[in-house]
Formats: sequence, structure tokens, C-alpha cells
Amino acid sequence: MFTSSGSDVSLSDVASLRAAVDSCLSSFLDRKAQDASRSGMPEEVVSLLRDFVLGGGKRLRPLLCFHGWNAAHGRGEPEALVHVAAALEMFHACALIHDDVMDRTDTRRNRPTVHRAVRDRLLSGEHRCHDDQLTRRAHSTAVLLGDLALVWSDELFQTAGLSAAQRTAALAVLHQMRTEVMYGQYLDLLSTGCPTTDLAVPLQVIRYKTAKYTIERPLHLGALLAGASQQTLRTLSHYALPLGTAFQLRDDLLGVFGDPAVTGKPAHDDLREGKYTALIVLAMRRAPAEGAARLGRLLGDPLLTDAQAEEARAIISAAGADRATEHMIRRLHEESVQALDSGSGLLSADGTRALQNFAHHAALRTS
Repeated sequence: MFTSSGSDVSLSDVASLRAAVDSCLSSFLDRKAQDASRSGMPEEVVSLLRDFVLGGGKRLRPLLCFHGWNAAHGRGEPEALVHVAAALEMFHACALIHDDVMDRTDTRRNRPTVHRAVRDRLLSGEHRCHDDQLTRRAHSTAVLLGDLALVWSDELFQTAGLSAAQRTAALAVLHQMRTEVMYGQYLDLLSTGCPTTDLAVPLQVIRYKTAKYTIERPLHLGALLAGASQQTLRTLSHYALPLGTAFQLRDDLLGVFGDPAVTGKPAHDDLREGKYTALIVLAMRRAPAEGAARLGRLLGDPLLTDAQAEEARAIISAAGADRATEHMIRRLHEESVQALDSGSGLLSADGTRALQNFAHHAALRTS
């Protein structure tokens, strides 16, 4: 059990875990708003970040931080753990804001992305500017807001109240996580719009941009706060890396075949951006030459129509790439769960059950 905002919260209660993290983030942003008001700083800076950070999201990284702590036999009232989990979510806000600018995405979580919200504010507010300047200023402002989320993420971590030993161990993993996701984003940018039939290319992007960032490092952070051994960390890695790959492969499928009303993302973005995901690479490898050539022409077209997107989906399906991706997901899911079985003597029973449930949802979800 741990205490947050005066309430006892069970570590097995996902809704309460999310509520504790959101309460921490909300209190932190309230203080930042008060600081801005006292200093005469623009109040919309905190308002824009608050709307984005607290406006939705699955809180996967905070949740996995808790699961790592629980699996490593964490005990007591880990108030510090809530702050570290909140720091992870604030860093994720930074990553998403920058990602949306780079991908020119207009919608996130069924809402306008930060750069779109900034553009709307510039259109309607007192800081009016010429139309030809709007996009550039909106993008530049969003980059600054993402930078601020990074700074505040570090502040949340540094003020979490960790012991010296916890801080040293956790900081090393935090540095690794931040570096790995930047490498993953770099590799993703390099491969976007560059045709390939080499499956190793998207799988390398997945390893650093998703598997390590989303699953492995948050688990390690929570486990280290509970004093986990290196053997426990290795067991969690054997669980996390295949599951993280399965998670992203599911995302790739949903990005092309998912319902935008459910996923919260536009239906054609991955196709319009020309992302050579594992799904697309499999389609290019399996499709007849004519179909592969047509798919290559459709990918990366910023003006891709609904009819053309349906044509691309038909080529992918006819090649069996969606079914092959589904098969990979299920195989990786099994590998992940088997890792938990092999580590049954190291991990807590409650933590193992929570990780099994998470693996099922992450690999087989519909949104």
C-alpha cells in the first residue's frame, strides 16, 4: 500500500495508480502556474502543457514503473515512487510533443496536438501574426514546450525524495532511457520514406524507440527503487524486450487498420508519412512486384486520399503482411510470458500476475 493525497491505494488497482500519478502531476503544474503568475510569466505556457499532460494517455510507463517495484518485492509507502513515475510521464510528454512536430501530426488522443493548439491560440489570441508565419511559430513554440517538459521531468525526479543509493541507481537507468529513445527516434527519422525490405531496420527502431523506452527501462526504474538484484533486472529485460516489440507491432497494425475513433490517431498518418514499419516491410517483401511498386508510390504521399489508403491496405492484406505481423506478435507475447515463468523464484507472485495481465493487454489490445 502507499499513500497519495491522503488516500490508501492498492498497487493492484490500475485506476488508482493512474490517479496518484495524475494527482502528483496536477499539483506540480499548479505550483508552476503559481510561480509563473508571481513572476509575470505567460500563463498559457503552463496551461498548454497541463492540457496536454492531463488530457489523456494510458500512463504505461508510470504503470510499468509500479509493476517493476511490485515484482521486485517493493514494500512500504513509496511516495517517492509516485514522483519518479510522474517524472516518466512528463518526459513522455516531451517526447510526444517533439514527435508530433517532426511527424506533422495534427491529432493525438482524439485532440489537437500541442503545435495545433498553439496555432489555434495564435489565430484567436492577442499575438496575431501573418498566416505564413503561423505554422513556423506554432512548431517552434511546441518545441520549446517539449523542452520545458523535459526540464520539469528532471525536476520531478530530483525532488522525489529518493535515498542516495536509490538516486544513483535510478539516475543511471534514466540516462540510458533518455539516450536510447533519442537514438530510436533518430533511426526512425532516417528510415522514414526510405524503401527497404530489410526487416532488421524497423526492428532496430522498435528496440530503442519502444521496447526499451516503453517497457524495459520503466520496469528497471521501479525494480531498482525496491532494491532489485542484477538477476531480477535481467529477468525483467527478458520479459520486456519481446513484449515491447509486440506492443509496437500492434501499434503498426492499428496505425494502418485501426479505427481512429478508438485509437485516437488519424487513419492514414503512417501511410502518408511513408514509415517503413515492420508491417510495410513484410508487405514489400511478400507482394508481387507490381503490387510492391504501387505500394511504394502510395507511401509517403502527403495528399493520400481515402481511396488510395484503401488501395494500400488491400495490397498489404493480399500480401499477408497483416497476418504475418499478427503471428509475430503472438510469438513474442509467448516469449515474454515464458520469461516470467523462468523468473518465478525472483519475482513476487503479485508482480508476476500483474505483468502477465499487462502482457496480454499490450500485445492483444485494440487501441
